[in-house]
Amino acid sequence: MKTLFQLLMSILIPGLVCCQYSFAQVAPGAGTPAAGSPVAGSPAAGTPAATVSAGGSIKGIVADSATGKVLDFITVNLMKDKSTAVKADFSKADGSFTFQSLKPMKYALVLVGVGYKNKTIDVDLTDNTRRHVDLGNITISQQAVGLKEVTVTALKPIVKQEVDRISYDLEADPESKVYSVLEMMRKVPYLSLDAEDNISLKGNTDFKILINGKPSSMVERSYKDVLRSMPASSIVRIEVITTPPAKYDAEGLAGIINIITNKKIDNGYNGTLNVSERFPTGGPGVGGSLSAQLGKIGMSLNAGLNQYKNPATQSITNRTTTGTNPTELDQRGWTEINNKNGYIGYEITYEVDTLNLLSAQLNVNGGRNSQNGYQSSLLNADKEILERYNVTSNSSDRGNGRDAAVNYQKSFKADKNRLLTFSYRYYGYDNKQNGNIGISDRINYTRPDYRQVNDQSFSEQTFQVDLVYPVKKLNIEAGLKGIMRDNKSDFQYLVFDSETHSYTLDAAMSNKYNNTQKVFGAYNTYSYNFKNWGVKAGARVEQTIIDADFISTDSKVKQNYFNLIPSVSVNRKLKNNAGINFGFSQRIQRPGIWQLNPFVDRSNPSFERTGNPDLRPAYVNDLQLSYNKAKKGNINFGVGYTHFKDLIFQIAVYNPETQITRTSYGNTGRARLISGNLNANYPITKKWNFSTNLRIAHGKVTGMVNGIETTNSGVMYQFSLSTGYKLPKDWRVNANLNANGPGVNLQGTTNSIQSTSFSVNKDVVKDKLSLSAAVSNPFTKFRRFHNSTFGPDFDQFSDRWSYFRSFNFSLNYKFGKLKDGIKKNKRGIRNDDVQNGGN
Repeated sequence: MKTLFQLLMSILIPGLVCCQYSFAQVAPGAGTPAAGSPVAGSPAAGTPAATVSAGGSIKGIVADSATGKVLDFITVNLMKDKSTAVKADFSKADGSFTFQSLKPMKYALVLVGVGYKNKTIDVDLTDNTRRHVDLGNITISQQAVGLKEVTVTALKPIVKQEVDRISYDLEADPESKVYSVLEMMRKVPYLSLDAEDNISLKGNTDFKILINGKPSSMVERSYKDVLRSMPASSIVRIEVITTPPAKYDAEGLAGIINIITNKKIDNGYNGTLNVSERFPTGGPGVGGSLSAQLGKIGMSLNAGLNQYKNPATQSITNRTTTGTNPTELDQRGWTEINNKNGYIGYEITYEVDTLNLLSAQLNVNGGRNSQNGYQSSLLNADKEILERYNVTSNSSDRGNGRDAAVNYQKSFKADKNRLLTFSYRYYGYDNKQNGNIGISDRINYTRPDYRQVNDQSFSEQTFQVDLVYPVKKLNIEAGLKGIMRDNKSDFQYLVFDSETHSYTLDAAMSNKYNNTQKVFGAYNTYSYNFKNWGVKAGARVEQTIIDADFISTDSKVKQNYFNLIPSVSVNRKLKNNAGINFGFSQRIQRPGIWQLNPFVDRSNPSFERTGNPDLRPAYVNDLQLSYNKAKKGNINFGVGYTHFKDLIFQIAVYNPETQITRTSYGNTGRARLISGNLNANYPITKKWNFSTNLRIAHGKVTGMVNGIETTNSGVMYQFSLSTGYKLPKDWRVNANLNANGPGVNLQGTTNSIQSTSFSVNKDVVKDKLSLSAAVSNPFTKFRRFHNSTFGPDFDQFSDRWSYFRSFNFSLNYKFGKLKDGIKKNKRGIRNDDVQNGGN
C-alpha cells in the first residue's frame, strides 16, 4: 500500500483539499447516530437475532417445494393492496428475507421467481401481541407453462430495456469483480471498444458520458484514464440512452452513456474496495465507493487511482507520394508511456422535510502522463536521399479537473411527484502539454531542436430550472438552461539557439487563443403510458453564440446559430415479457476545444496536427427499432439508420513544398450508417451462463479533401462472446472472446483485431471478500495496430505494436448492510452538448 499511497500523493491536485474539507464537515456527525439508528455495543449492533426494531417485522426462508433447496434471488414484494408495493427485496443466498420497521397494518407478501409460480401470503400486523412474524420455510412450486403477463423476474436480468434506453446490470455480472468499468463496456449493448480502448456507441465516438445522470469532470477531461482505474464492482449499472429525450442537451451524435454508482441504503453505510495489479501493461490500482445515510443526511463517495504503463514498443510509418516529384518516407522508432491518474467524487444530500431536498456534488481528478520515444526518418526520391534525421522526444501532459454543483428540489403536498428544481454547476480543467524534440544525424535537414508548450484551460457555469408535472397517466417535463463557457489556449513554439545555448520564442508560430461560448436552451417533454403502450416525445430549442479571439494576431471568429431538436420514443409491450421499441432523434455535435484549438503539434517533424477554429456544428438524424424479450434469458435485437450532415472529419493533406502531411478538422462530411445489434444473455444451466454482444454495420462517408471529393465505405463489426461456469466452493471461471472488424473513415481504414481473456474468481467470504485472476490474450504477446490513410497524391500507413498479453490480479471487498436508497434530486444539471475531447 505504500506504493499506492505514493501514487496518490504524486497525482492528486490541490483542489482535493476542498473535497477533504467538505467530508470533514460531515464526518463528526458520523460518530453520532441519528435517532433510532443502531449504536455500536447496543443490541441493535449485534446479530440479526438481537435486532430491535421500532416497528413490526416479517421474515422467512424461500425454498423449492419439490427439492426443499433454499432459493436465492427470489423477488419478495410487500404489498398493502393489489397495486401498491410498500417494499421489495430479494432472498439471500440462504433463502432468507427480512422486512423491518413496518407499520401495524395488513400486508400481502407476493413471491415471484423465474420458472416458479407466484405465491401470495397474507400477514396481519395489527395485533400488538404479534408484531414480529417469522413465516419459517415458504415453499414455491415450479411453473410448468410460460408466463402469460409481464412480471417482475426473480433472477436479476443483466440487460433491461426501457422506452428510451437500455441498461446493463454490473451487479448481476460476476466478472465485475475482475475487470474495470472500461473493460466491462465490451459487454454492454450498443457499446464497443477498439484496439486503443476508445469507446464507440453505435459505431460512433461522439457521445456524452454522465455519472448518476450528471456531467462530471472525472470523465469529461479524459474518460479512458478514469474508467480504466474505476473498478466495475463499484458500479451499479451502465445505461445507454439510445434516444435521448428533449430534457437532455442536444450534443452527442450517438447518444449518452450514463454510469450509475449510487448504492441503495438506509441508515448506516456500505461500500466496496478493489485493489488490483496488472502487468506488463498497466500497473497497481485501487478504487472503491462508500455510501452512508445518517438520519436526514446522505453521502456517497467514489475514489480511485491507478498507474498505466506501456513498456517500449516499436512503430513504423511509411508514406508514398506521387505527382511531379514522387517521394517515399520511412520512419521507424519506439515509444514508452507512463500514465498516473486519480479521481474523487463526493455527493451529499439533506432532506429538510418531506417536501424540500438539498444536495451538492464535488468531483476532482488529476493526471500525470509522460511519453518518451525515439525515431529515425529517411526521405528518398528514386533511391536518392533527400532528407534524413533522428529524433529523440520526451513529453509530459499534466491535467486537473474539478466540478461542483448545488441543487434545490421542491415537491408539493397536492402531488409529491410534482417537482421543481433549481440547479447551479461550475466545471473547469487545466491541461499543460510540454514537448522536447532533439534532432541528430542530419542530412539536408536544417530545422533546429525545439520545444512546444500548450497551456489549455476550460471553465463553464450552468444555471438550470426543471419542472416535472404529472397529470394522471401523462407526465409533463419542462426546463430552462443557460451555459457560459470559456476556452483558453496559450501555445508557444521555442527554437534552440546554438550560439546562446538557450531556447527563444518563435512568435510567428505561437499564439494566444480565447473561445467563449454561450448556449441558451429550453425543452418540453410529454410521456404517456396506457395499457401496453408507452410514448415519450418532446422538443428542445437551443441558441448558441460563439466568439473566438486570436489575441496574438488580432483576428476574430464569430458564430451564432439556432437549433430545434425533436425526439420521439415508443414502447409496445408484448406477451411473454417481450417488447418493441422505436426511437427517432436529432442530435448535434458542437466542436470542443480539442478540435477548435489552432495549436500545431510538431512532435513528429514530418507530420503535423492542428485544430480548426472555424468549425461549425454537425447534425444527425437517427432512427432505431429494437425487439427485446426476457424470460429464462434476455435477448435484445435492433436495427438502425443514421444520417450525418456537416460531419466533422479529420482531414490529412500533403504539402509537396514542405514535404509535410498536416492533419486538421473540417465540416466536410456527410455519411449514412445502416446497423444491426444483438445482445443475448442465457443461463444454459443454473451454473453455466452465456452472453453475446454483436454489432454489424455498413457505413459510407463522403467529403472534400484538399478540394477533391472523396468517398469511402465498408462493413464494420464488433463481436463479444462471454461464458461463465460456477464451480463448487464458490469458485467461478469465465472466458471471453472479442473481435473488432476494420474501421472506416473518410481517408482510410484501421485493421481488425481479435482478443481473448480467461478469469477465475473465488469468494473467500461469501458476498464479502473475493479474489480474482485473469489473463488476456495468452497466445499473443504483441498486437499490431495498422492505420492506412490516402489522399490526393499520397498514400501512407502506420503500424504500431503494443503488449497484448497481460495478467491481472484483484481483491474485491464489499461491506455494509443496506436497504433503501439515499434520496436524490430527481433533476439536476446535465451538460450533454459538448463533444468528449482528448479521448
